[in-house]
Amino acid sequence: MGLAPNHRRARRRSGRWRRAALAVLVAGAVVFPLSAAGRPEIPAPPPASLPPLDASTLDEAYAANRAGAAEAARMAAAHHDRDRAAADRYLASPARQLLRFDGRGSGRVTEVLGDLARADRVAVLVPGSDTGIDTYGRFHAAAAALHERLTRQAPAGTRTAVVAWLGYETPGTVSATVTTTGRAEQAAPHLRALVADLRAVAGPGPRISLLCHSYGSVVCGRAAAGLAVDDIALLGSPGTGADTAADLRTRARVWAARGGDDWVENVPHLSADLFGTTVGFGTDPVTPAFGAHVFAAGDGGHSDYFRPGSASLTNLTRIVLGETKAVTHD
Repeated sequence: MGLAPNHRRARRRSGRWRRAALAVLVAGAVVFPLSAAGRPEIPAPPPASLPPLDASTLDEAYAANRAGAAEAARMAAAHHDRDRAAADRYLASPARQLLRFDGRGSGRVTEVLGDLARADRVAVLVPGSDTGIDTYGRFHAAAAALHERLTRQAPAGTRTAVVAWLGYETPGTVSATVTTTGRAEQAAPHLRALVADLRAVAGPGPRISLLCHSYGSVVCGRAAAGLAVDDIALLGSPGTGADTAADLRTRARVWAARGGDDWVENVPHLSADLFGTTVGFGTDPVTPAFGAHVFAAGDGGHSDYFRPGSASLTNLTRIVLGETKAVTHD
């Protein structure tokens, strides 16, 4: 039986809207990056040369990377970039536990909150677009909110750690790179290396959860196959580049959530070959077709998944702690 005329017209309108949305996305991605091209490069020392990570070398790594951040602050100040110098000094303070630091360009930081060597539960935060040393404060605030909640809610005797992993060059929100998997493919080997480092430090026992926000969910999708983690949570995801959770080829339980006021809901969840590249990331992870465990995130926006008191933070805490039966659903 054919479609009724009204249904055919509705489908044509829907198709036109999706094609138009993709065209706008691509056009914006091509045009707008030019506005940021003129920013001068900020000098910084190369990353510290360190022995392989394990529990015995952890403190050495923290100290060396703090020293690197302090030197980067001095170099940025000499370059008259006060904002970057202040951000670097913030990272160089004695209380910070930097597993990795590279102040060159937009910057790379891997920071540990908690006692990684003795942790039973480890959460790794993977950020999305527009995250670098200059904006690291907001990323650190999300990690700190999760760490505080985990510390408060963990059962007696359960030790937790949070790893804020800014280990790749994130795309700009309005740029050619944010619409493709290119940056994610470059980042995936580094995320795999991080998980290997965590296992070397904490051993095979701890439960490791990847909490992947926005474009970070594309990174996690590219790194997921065979990765030694227990949970992968996709937050405000534009898609992973995979059609289904099964296509990620991971033994981890795959979760997904989207806040009620998250603009990502309006992004076309398509994948199309345009101008010789693939634009878009495919199936929406919160739809039944993807096959993830969808959990409640409340009515928050795109930047609210780690907001203290939110439904999303409550459920993420339960996922990290392995309290999966307590996770609430929409």
